[in-house]
Amino acid sequence: MIVSSLSCCLAHFFVFIFFNSRAIKTNQDLLSETPWTHIFYNDFWGTLLTHSGSHKSYRPLCTLSFRINHAIGGLDPWSYHLVNVLLHAAVTGLFTNFSRILFGDGYWTLIAGLLFASHPIHTEAVAGIVGRADVGACFFFLLSLICYVKHCSTRSYSASTWGWILGTGLCAGCSMLWKEQGVTVLAVSAVYDIFVFHRLKMHQIIPSIYKVQRKNLSLLFSIGLLTFWGSTLLGVRLYWMGNKPPSFSNSDNPAADSDSFFTRTLTFLYLPTKNLWLLLCPDTLSFDWSMDAVPLLKTASDWRNLHTVAFYAGLLLLAYFSLKSSSNKRECNGKTVMNGKQNTNGHSCHSDLEYKSLELKSSFTSKEENGVKKHVTQRPQLPSTENIVLLSLSLLIVPFVPATNLFFYVGFVIAERVLYIPSMGFCLLITVGARALYVKAQKRFLKNLIFYATAALIFFYGLKTVVRNGDWQNEEMLYKSGIKVNPAKGTAWGNLGNVLKSQSKITEAESAYRNALYYRSNMADMLYNLYRGLLLQENGRFSEALHYYKLAIGSRPTLACTAAYLNTGIILMNQGKIEEARRTFLKCSEIPDENLKDPHAHKSSVTSCLYNLGKLFHEQGHYEVQDALMVYKEAIQKMPRQFAPQSLYNMMGIGEAYMRLSKLPEAEHWYMESLRSKTDHIPAHLTYGKLLALTVKGRKSEAEKYFLKAIQLDPTKGNGYMHYGAGQFLLEESRLIEAAEMAKKAAELDNSEFDVVFNAAHMLRFRQASLNEAAEKYYEMAAGLRPNV
Repeated sequence: MIVSSLSCCLAHFFVFIFFNSRAIKTNQDLLSETPWTHIFYNDFWGTLLTHSGSHKSYRPLCTLSFRINHAIGGLDPWSYHLVNVLLHAAVTGLFTNFSRILFGDGYWTLIAGLLFASHPIHTEAVAGIVGRADVGACFFFLLSLICYVKHCSTRSYSASTWGWILGTGLCAGCSMLWKEQGVTVLAVSAVYDIFVFHRLKMHQIIPSIYKVQRKNLSLLFSIGLLTFWGSTLLGVRLYWMGNKPPSFSNSDNPAADSDSFFTRTLTFLYLPTKNLWLLLCPDTLSFDWSMDAVPLLKTASDWRNLHTVAFYAGLLLLAYFSLKSSSNKRECNGKTVMNGKQNTNGHSCHSDLEYKSLELKSSFTSKEENGVKKHVTQRPQLPSTENIVLLSLSLLIVPFVPATNLFFYVGFVIAERVLYIPSMGFCLLITVGARALYVKAQKRFLKNLIFYATAALIFFYGLKTVVRNGDWQNEEMLYKSGIKVNPAKGTAWGNLGNVLKSQSKITEAESAYRNALYYRSNMADMLYNLYRGLLLQENGRFSEALHYYKLAIGSRPTLACTAAYLNTGIILMNQGKIEEARRTFLKCSEIPDENLKDPHAHKSSVTSCLYNLGKLFHEQGHYEVQDALMVYKEAIQKMPRQFAPQSLYNMMGIGEAYMRLSKLPEAEHWYMESLRSKTDHIPAHLTYGKLLALTVKGRKSEAEKYFLKAIQLDPTKGNGYMHYGAGQFLLEESRLIEAAEMAKKAAELDNSEFDVVFNAAHMLRFRQASLNEAAEKYYEMAAGLRPNV
């Protein structure tokens, strides 16, 4: 039975290649050189938890799992997705096992497991890498809940009950360290103990506190332990994040940013209704429900308020009738029975498959054997329909409470992965409802209709899951699916433009950027002007790109994306506007990273700006070399761990810097640093080869090895041949024929590069007289490339 439900998890295993770059690609906590203890001080995205720009999402165990993935397979997406699918399979198995506690052995347990395994709302949590936080939290959530069920059934007679309550606490802590909402399992466990195991009703709770009975004392002690441990976890969590809530932008949660208390209240009350509808009818799904995907409710006349009223009225009625119903009364074949007695037809309930074990005795009995009283464990009495409804409601509501904005504002409007844990309560409600209808139905036709309708629901859920997985196959399809739901935000349009640009689909990318500008005119002053500038720069339209970069910078000079400064400076430098480029790079390096959502990306851009500023300095002449070195050192200090440093290190060792200052040992040090950071970095091989060629003769052979290695790394590029032949080696060694061959090879491969072609012609003309005809050919080719020179 469990194996059948687990097989449904394979619906989630498609070709997934989508990564969240902040959580995986640029998260320095995943790198082996980063001390693993940093995971416990940084948030989910690798930012210090107390930083003003931190998201405050503290999920160290999930990040640790990413780090293990990274250590094993680097950035290969398959290993990450495989772990997600295996976790979902494990969660499905645990949920099916937990359902067996509620429904017993039978097809209703299987139905609950299949509903959970196939529900489309889980696609984002399983297919999206960062969704592992929800899946992992659910895994330990269920382990904690199952441990507490074991504790309840053993605390009256076995010392092992202390082990079960310890397991409950440890698993709850692990669940919270996978994702914050995992701590709510302690509240769900308390609901199970009070309303399911002890079958108390609301009016019985307070009187039971005053009754001095062992049963009541054990209940109060267990609830006290849950309360203490939950308070401790929450207190430590709040202290660890600096006792400050996270801050979010208006687009993340527009209702929280509204000045109207009435608007905030109506919207926040409506959002759980929308989430329930996604569980019930997951027809329209999206990875991005922020901003205007769910318009704010601003007036009492908004017709969506009717949905809100119906939703809360339904929940209250379900809870009321479940608490009011007698705990020792059940229905069997449409007849009321008391304590497992026979119904009016004289038939026992035990004969029905779905209720065949409902009326078993309590969890243990006593018998005397050889004068010694022993406890004999029996299967626990299964809960009634009302008990299951109460537990299902708690599983649906309690884990969702942190996402309701009731205690603190969250950084989203709707997030489908947040529904992963609450969906367990939904699946149980559907199952127990179908079972109740099945039992009440008098005719076999109606029973079959209910059963096949439930099976059809599972089938269509699974089919929708397969279709939805198709949207997660790649970034282009994902962004296009998001546009259908939330075009107003415009971010999906901008991201789609970036993807299309990377695929060289220039016309489509321009159209996507225009749509982004149209839908987000209020943000176009920065982010989307940046997108447009990047596209124009890539097409060689530098003046137009510069115009859009300046628009991005000018509109928000204190918050402007550092990438706009970086690209503006590069274009200005290439246009010979040195002083303006210098001011731009300096301005970029001075922008603080406070209150930025992605401080690591900011630091990478600042490092790149300093790198280009240093390059600008040492291209100006001898006196600027010291300034260049100072800027490079500052770049190294500000460089984040995920920044690829090989170019920076290589520039630190180039002739215009340390070599120009005749500090060859220092130059060699930085060339080696560059090679250590990236062993296949071709420029570092070439420049290090030049350095070795300039030193004593004993290192000439070593220098040649580095030149040849550079050619071997990429034999299709002429740069390596030119440096080896016409640079500081073959010519200096008077190996003129070999040098000429290298020059010809370089010109053939890079025949569109003027410097390469001209240098090849020059060398062939003056170094080897027999090659004059070949030299004329390359002079003619060079003249065609630059006719005005």
